Amino acid sequence: MTYTTLISAPELQALAASGAPLMVFDCSFDLMHPSAGAQQYAQVHLPGAVYADLNNDLSARHGAPGAGGTLTAQEADLPASGGRHPLPSRERFAMWLSSVGFANNMQAVVYDRQGANYCGRLWWMLKWAGHDAAAVLDGGLQAWQAAGGPVASGEEPARFQSNFQLGEPLRRLATAADVLTRLRQPGQTVVDARGGARYRGEVEPLDPVAGHIPGALNRPFTENIAADGRFKPAAVLRAEFNALLAGRDPAGVVHQCGSGVSAVPNLLAMEVAGLGPSALFAGSWSEWCSDPARPVERG
Repeated sequence: MTYTTLISAPELQALAASGAPLMVFDCSFDLMHPSAGAQQYAQVHLPGAVYADLNNDLSARHGAPGAGGTLTAQEADLPASGGRHPLPSRERFAMWLSSVGFANNMQAVVYDRQGANYCGRLWWMLKWAGHDAAAVLDGGLQAWQAAGGPVASGEEPARFQSNFQLGEPLRRLATAADVLTRLRQPGQTVVDARGGARYRGEVEPLDPVAGHIPGALNRPFTENIAADGRFKPAAVLRAEFNALLAGRDPAGVVHQCGSGVSAVPNLLAMEVAGLGPSALFAGSWSEWCSDPARPVERG
């Protein structure tokens, strides 16, 4: 069986026991303390899990020009998006997948211990690379441990390199130009996954400009998660997104956040809800606000 959105801890236990080709990725991270995720992984992780670092493995570089980051001429050809966490090119991502031994016949399962804040990035990137057999462990490490799943610590043995082959993208990457061209047009609905205060422009702890993309709707990504740490039931998510969109076409939704990471739980939740794949503006607010010519809305 192929899992393409969520997988429960018992389902993952059964899948691992079946011997099916499988790779599990730990994507734990902390934006304020970038080394914390690797430390958390070393302390406890699912047996055999590969650590995927947001800055080093899932981004072309960390830090936008003018915000403490540097960009060499060679690196300039690599990013597939702008912002604080630019996507690497699909080719560079495929090289990383190959380096950790991930192959096209494998089921990928991604998790973190931060409420699905970070692992969705890798889930989306796998879809973008043409690999549909990718799922988020519902409830993350906490759900795995609650279900009695075994854990490990320290480093894992290195795997043999594979030769992952890119396929046609299964999810759409929207650029800043795409969003700007369709701004306030009926066929596009921007959904901002940041907290309400950042969306309204009342505070901005990370980017130089406060506010949001004009016309964007606000749905903090945390609203997808129930009190037990798992995604809300599909019917609940469907009702909530339908209320948010208020008749707008789900197919026209473009998700964004601060740097394209925490927007993915909204995108995943819409798919769990049966509302179909939608687009990701990976550069998000950090790329949008870097150009003073782009309009900004507050309130």
